[in-house]
Amino acid sequence: MSQDLQDVEPRTFVETALELGGKSREESQRTGRLDRADDQVEALFAPRYQTSQSPVHRAIWDREFPLDLFYAKPTDQASGSWDAIMDESLALVRRHRDAGTLLDANRKISAQVLDDLGKAGYWGLLVDRAYGGEGVPFTAFARFLTRMATVDATVAGLASVHGCIGAVDPLRTFGSPEQKSRHLPLLASGQRLSGFALTEPCAGSDLTALRTTATLDGDAYVVNGEKLFITNAIPGRTVGVVCLVDGKPAVLIVDLPDQENDQFQTVPYGLHALKHTHNKGLRFRNFRVPKENLLEPARGDGLTIAYHGLNLGRVALCSVAAGTMRTMLANLLPWARFRRTYGAPIENRELVRRRVGRLAALIVGCDSLVDWCSSLLDQGYRGEMECIVAKIFGSEAQKEAAIELFMKTHGGRAFLHGHLFGDNVHEYLAPCIYEGEGEMLGMAFFKSLIKEHGKTYFEPIGRTLHEAKIAKPNLMNPAHAWMLRKALVPYAEWFIKERLSLTFGGSATKIDLPRPLAEHARFAINALRHGRLEVSGVMRTHQLKLADRQCRMAELSQRLQDLMVIVTTSCWAGRQSSPVVQAAADVLCRDLRRKLSGARPSDADIRATTKLGETIASGGFEAIAGAGIEPEAILMPYDNEPAGKDK
Repeated sequence: MSQDLQDVEPRTFVETALELGGKSREESQRTGRLDRADDQVEALFAPRYQTSQSPVHRAIWDREFPLDLFYAKPTDQASGSWDAIMDESLALVRRHRDAGTLLDANRKISAQVLDDLGKAGYWGLLVDRAYGGEGVPFTAFARFLTRMATVDATVAGLASVHGCIGAVDPLRTFGSPEQKSRHLPLLASGQRLSGFALTEPCAGSDLTALRTTATLDGDAYVVNGEKLFITNAIPGRTVGVVCLVDGKPAVLIVDLPDQENDQFQTVPYGLHALKHTHNKGLRFRNFRVPKENLLEPARGDGLTIAYHGLNLGRVALCSVAAGTMRTMLANLLPWARFRRTYGAPIENRELVRRRVGRLAALIVGCDSLVDWCSSLLDQGYRGEMECIVAKIFGSEAQKEAAIELFMKTHGGRAFLHGHLFGDNVHEYLAPCIYEGEGEMLGMAFFKSLIKEHGKTYFEPIGRTLHEAKIAKPNLMNPAHAWMLRKALVPYAEWFIKERLSLTFGGSATKIDLPRPLAEHARFAINALRHGRLEVSGVMRTHQLKLADRQCRMAELSQRLQDLMVIVTTSCWAGRQSSPVVQAAADVLCRDLRRKLSGARPSDADIRATTKLGETIASGGFEAIAGAGIEPEAILMPYDNEPAGKDK
């Protein structure tokens, strides 16, 4: 067995449970390592901000619903010089776009654009001021990414790669004062752009399969291995490389040389997505990295570092999706006015109005999640489950918007060279994989949700069974029932109290929102109150085999996420002054409620969506999108007037 799988750390209950459930020793140990990494990330946060005290966790398990935690709180920091930086960054990207200089000869964001953004301060927005940055609150940064995505989504995405999941966050969070002083000023100025090298040919969702190694040799670590699908993977960049040091995951801050050599090469491959960025593999052969570049967190290891930045990246992904869908809507409306069928523009057709209304609803859902999650992160919450909700909703919303709403409305023209959809379809779909594939993340959400409940009520039962070497307990067996009598009492008491609470009710949650949104929030809150018994029931039903019930976990997780979106969207939109935004939130909540209940859309549902679409097409777009989005020219325009008619 390899060194990284040796029993060098105490075995977790997860490992024991998996072995009892029939998993191999190796699989249980690998899963146990991920479980320990998760515990180590939790330990970085004050108890009040850990997962068990997070809005999502409390929404399921608390007797009283924590509605106040679902309102995004304004940041304490007043706007500073970053407003000017953001405005200048937007302006210069527009100038390059309009001048045709945004991309270089290889169709990548040009070095001149990246350099100009560095001079404007773009790359230092999240870097603390002590190291040459602006220290922008994440709430402001996330909203800005949405604005940038309406100008160019790739440039917006690069800000997230650099500041959220690249080398900036690992250094800010885990770097020593010396490491910060040495690296962060260069990253803030854009002299060194960054990425993060985690994925390998055999290590994606299974992060325990890492093979890249770093061996200490004198004053340097010698790195050997290969990384895959790394953005900003070109010479001259600074990359956080996850590798095995003494058999354990670690992160080295690696300044890639300015030229490839025998020790370092990039690995090019054909990739449809991320086409305007440098996304390649990295290959290291006896590549030396100064030993002082090793990040050494007070708690945890390289997986702890990797997990930390992903939450920022997940919210950023939702931010960019909100901007990208605004661009879709801005380009859909002129086409709907131009395209005529049977003598009338298709913007008057009910189906098109429904698509416009639905697209606006998806945008508002993303906006609410971005504000909520970034607010929680600014307050100090870990935000693991909340950011997963934002990532999954944002990526799936963008996918639906692209295929079902944007493409279908444009028809065959959507596939023309030069069309927004035809040229970017892979960019629209790839976020379903970025920062974790959706259903895999859904299971991670579920596992985070049940962890505390499992430790409190199911772990004592599991340990009793383990000691008795019983893999399949049967309470009808008197010997099993007697043996488990003490371990079962706490769970039985909890279950009875919950049943009584649901049967006889409790104090109703006060909801101060406009009536339609208050009704949606009340529906979701009531469903979430019942959700804890269903979640616990799934744990009780599948017991030690739960890890293999991926479809059940993913399905239940998605239902709970949808309920969270209803509450968050209702709370956020209820505090917006725009009737159009509130109407869009109402449409989204109606849609999610039908999805959860399996009901068909009523005439009232259809009217709400089509009326919203009509309002937006008639001038209400600015309430959703803001100003400044320039639609592209309609491709292959034709004469709308019938042949032979006098002009």
